[in-house]
Amino acid sequence: MSDRYLDFANSGVGGWLTGALGLPRPAPLRRRFEAGVGVVGPLLLGPDGGGRMAAVLSHLAKAAGQTLHAEWSLDVRYGGLVFDASGCVDAASAQGLYRFFHQAIRSVAEHGRIVVIGTPPELMADAEGEAIQRGLEGFVRSLAKEVRRSIAVHMLYVAPGAEDAAESTLAFLLSPRSAYVSGQPIRVAAPVAAPDEAGSGHKGRRVLVTGASRGIGEAITRLFVAEGAQVTALDVAGAAESLSALAAKLGVETLALDITAPDAPGTLLGDALARGGYDVVIHNAGITRDRTLARMEPREWDSVMAVNLSAPLAITRALVEGEGMRPNGRIIAVSSLSGIAGNMGQSNYALSKAAWIGAVRRMAPQLAWRGITINAVAPGFIETQMTAAIPFAIREAGRRMNSMGQGGHPVDVAETIAWLAHPESGGVNGQVVRVCGQSLLGA
Repeated sequence: MSDRYLDFANSGVGGWLTGALGLPRPAPLRRRFEAGVGVVGPLLLGPDGGGRMAAVLSHLAKAAGQTLHAEWSLDVRYGGLVFDASGCVDAASAQGLYRFFHQAIRSVAEHGRIVVIGTPPELMADAEGEAIQRGLEGFVRSLAKEVRRSIAVHMLYVAPGAEDAAESTLAFLLSPRSAYVSGQPIRVAAPVAAPDEAGSGHKGRRVLVTGASRGIGEAITRLFVAEGAQVTALDVAGAAESLSALAAKLGVETLALDITAPDAPGTLLGDALARGGYDVVIHNAGITRDRTLARMEPREWDSVMAVNLSAPLAITRALVEGEGMRPNGRIIAVSSLSGIAGNMGQSNYALSKAAWIGAVRRMAPQLAWRGITINAVAPGFIETQMTAAIPFAIREAGRRMNSMGQGGHPVDVAETIAWLAHPESGGVNGQVVRVCGQSLLGA
C-alpha cells in the first residue's frame, strides 16, 4: 500500500514544506531490489581498525568490493561504522566509544549501517565489566533514535571463539537486507553444527513455509525461491487458488492443509520424510480474532491459540522427534510486536505470539544437540492487506511510531528470516528479533 506522506515528504514541494513546518521527513528505505544484497561501504572500523572481528570484516568488505578504513577522515562518507567494544570493561574504557562516534557519526551516509560489537555481559570477569557490556544496549538504542536518513544501528554480542560464526550475521546487519531492523541486541555463540557446503547459501535447501499464500508468507516464499531453495508452500484449502498461482509463477510445491487438524503433524512428518527432510521450517501461519476480553467468544480465543501456537508446536515436535529435519536445520516462528508490547483487543493474539518468545528460549538448548536452531521474528507495523484495513489515523500512527518513520514491507520480515535460516547462521539460537524499524512501543 502506498505511503502518501512518505512520498510527499520526499517530493520537492513536500520536502520544503515539511522542513519549514518542522515535520518529520523519513527517507524511503533501500532494500535489496534497489541496492543489492552486499555489504555497504566504505566501512570504518574502530578503534584504530583493530578488534576481534577485523579479519571477518576484512573478508566481507573484500567480497563486496568495499574498502575497509582504520582511520576516520572528514572527506569520506562511510556506508558503515563498526566499533568493537568487547574490550570495554569499565567506564573509563568506554570513553573510546564516545570518541569514535562523536566524530564518525557525522560521516555516515544515508541508508548507512552502524554495528557495535560486544562480549555477552554474563561472560565478563566482574560486575563492572558486565555492567558496561549490558550498558551498550542502552547506547545503541539511543543512538538508533538520534540518527536519521534511514540509518540502522545494531548491537552484536559475539562470544569469544565465535568470531567466524558471526560472519553471516554481520553480512546481514551491514547490508540493505536489514533495512527495517534497528536497535536490536543480537547474540552469536559457537554454531550448533557446521554447514555441509559452506558458501552455498539456500541453494537446493528444502524449505516449508506455512501461511504461504499471501502477505508475509508469500514474501518469504518468493525470497527463498529467488535464493535457489526448494519451497513447499502450505496454506488452508480455502487458499488453494492463491497457492496454485504461486506454483504457476514460482514453481513451488504446494500443500493444502489445516494445521490444526489432529492428523496434521503426522501428515507433515510423512511429507517431510518423503522429501528427504526439511532444512528450514517457517511457522508463519497465523490469524487474528480481535475483540476486548469481556466481549470475546470462546471460539475466538480457542481458534487463535490453536493456529498461532498449539498447532505449530505440535508440528515442530513431530518433525524433530520423527527426524523430519535435516542436520543443521532451522526453525523460525513469526511472533509479533503485539506479543511484546500488548495491544488493546488482542489478548488472545498477544498471548499466542508472546508464547513463542518462551518457546524458542526453552527449545533452543534442547534442539541444539540435534544440530537444529530455533528463533523467532517479531514484526511491527508491516504494510499488508491487514494493515490497509486499519482506520486511517491508527494506520498513520503505526507507520510513524518508529525510528524509521514508516511501515515495513513483507520482504523485510522475509529477509530477516532468510538470515536466521542461513546454513552459516548456526551461532544464532533462541533469539527473538524485532522487525519494526525500532518501534517506540515495547521493551
